[in-house]
Amino acid sequence: MSAIKLSVCIPTYNRESYLRSALDRFLTHYRFDFPYEVVISDNASTDNTTEVVEEYITKGVPISYYRRETNGGSLANTICAFHQAVGEYAIYHADDDFLAPEGLIEAVRYMDANPDVSVCQAPWHFYDEVNDKDLYQFYTIEKAVKFAQRSFVEVFQFICERHIFPEIGLYRASALRSSWVPREFCFWAFSYLAHFLDQGAVVFLPKPFYRSVAVSKIAPNRQQAGNDDVMTSWDKYRGGLEYFLHIAAKRGNLSLTTESRLVFEELCKTFTLNRMSVAIRFWAQRKDFIKAYELYTRMSIGGMANHPELRALKDKLPLMVALQTLAYHATATAGITHLMLCGVADKKALEEMLYDLGLAAEIRVVSEPKVHNPDQLKKTVVFLADAARHQQFVGLGYKPNLIFSEQDLTQHVII
Repeated sequence: MSAIKLSVCIPTYNRESYLRSALDRFLTHYRFDFPYEVVISDNASTDNTTEVVEEYITKGVPISYYRRETNGGSLANTICAFHQAVGEYAIYHADDDFLAPEGLIEAVRYMDANPDVSVCQAPWHFYDEVNDKDLYQFYTIEKAVKFAQRSFVEVFQFICERHIFPEIGLYRASALRSSWVPREFCFWAFSYLAHFLDQGAVVFLPKPFYRSVAVSKIAPNRQQAGNDDVMTSWDKYRGGLEYFLHIAAKRGNLSLTTESRLVFEELCKTFTLNRMSVAIRFWAQRKDFIKAYELYTRMSIGGMANHPELRALKDKLPLMVALQTLAYHATATAGITHLMLCGVADKKALEEMLYDLGLAAEIRVVSEPKVHNPDQLKKTVVFLADAARHQQFVGLGYKPNLIFSEQDLTQHVII
């Protein structure tokens, strides 16, 4: 039997439908002219994952299957797959994604021709499985760019200038062993890239060899896990960049003077703020304007209040934050059954927005009545367009801290 050239490493947990779809492509879409294996690490699934794997082994897919006794989390499962791999090269394959085989074959050939390279990085496609088409590509480079071993400063500048995320890589197994180690506060892709660059050359190839499924046949409306990282991990991104610079300084490729620290600090800050701008867009799409505003304040103090991602959002942000805050107060307070809108021109439109922004479905939105029901006074949140009426409603028996004016809701939303 020929030595294994490539290990495709698939960690999985209770995802039999996705795994079946991924494995099916090894029969229908992929034709490799070198020996390969599919290494599956099962994080103690309780569904029919084992049966699915056995089915595809029977069909001829060269699977090496390892089932963990307990669920150790995603990183442990991924590392398990890599450690069990015996190929000369290894690639991570999420169980709900696909490979781009033409690009992967070219990457393997590049690694064969360049034994000094420890990892090939490449952009990737976002793929619509329902319509069988690539939607767009995450970052673009015009030609292969190779960096010599320990050329940390050059790689760092390349990443920052091109806003590159080194998440998709074809790894040389001999460099992989020591590189994939736990990292919690420093984004793994930047941290591991430092490890690979410490051991050999690194190349960025222009042709993608991976497809991240954005629209799945199995669950067309699913939320991508990667989106959650985009929405919350900006400080980890910065941590990863700083980790990368630490390795550079310790290996002698970077001299940290007062001046150079300022330069690299600015690069890290700019990269992080740009990622925050993307997070703001995602939070706004999920209609969580309170979180979007929190990030806006950090971008503002960082000098990016007029970032292109924010232009369309800034005008409506104060209103949306105010309404979401009102919805939050009403929903969070025990015993509330009604939300009263007083002095509002378009109650119906405002009511729809409040429910859309998180108001509990069991809370009724009502207009100001001619006669106030004593049984409802303690169960009602009041919104006043006119703040001067606050004491009037207190006098009627409504709780003072459940009477909100427009000023109460907007005075701390400063654009």
